[in-house]
Amino acid sequence: MLKQYLECGKIVSTHGVRGEVRVMPWCDSPEFLCGFDTLYLQKGETALEILRARPNKNMVLLKLKGFDTLDDAVTLRGKVLYIDRDDAPDDGKSFVQDLMGISVVDADSGRSWGTLTDVLFTGANDVYVLTDENKTQRLVPAIPDVIVETDLTGGVMRIRPLKGLFDED
Repeated sequence: MLKQYLECGKIVSTHGVRGEVRVMPWCDSPEFLCGFDTLYLQKGETALEILRARPNKNMVLLKLKGFDTLDDAVTLRGKVLYIDRDDAPDDGKSFVQDLMGISVVDADSGRSWGTLTDVLFTGANDVYVLTDENKTQRLVPAIPDVIVETDLTGGVMRIRPLKGLFDED
């Protein structure tokens, strides 16, 4: 099942004395996070209206409505921020959080390779970490030659491992 509210970053500190906060973005770029008018706390329970957002190196500086002093901003330190899926641009990409826990099976034989438990960002392409019931981990490059289909609503990913990718039992 797709999550409605997605983790997008964490407030790591304050900035200045007028209530701004520094956010470590957990998304593709700081600019992506700056594109929202509202962020949320507690998995969507509390809305935070953004008055101003700007990238600052690899972080985001946010000015939030109702947080006007340093003391106000300090109360947000360490909080995880969420976006509403409906507010995100629909560009055909999936969110990493949607992939976590999805079952991974062989597209040809139907063999289960386990579940997707982590995504490594290597630069050239992402690498999916699969963990089976014996806690054996396998690494799968997230490339079209290997990933045949990803059915997020059905909770299954079909792959066709490249020759030599996995040690055969």
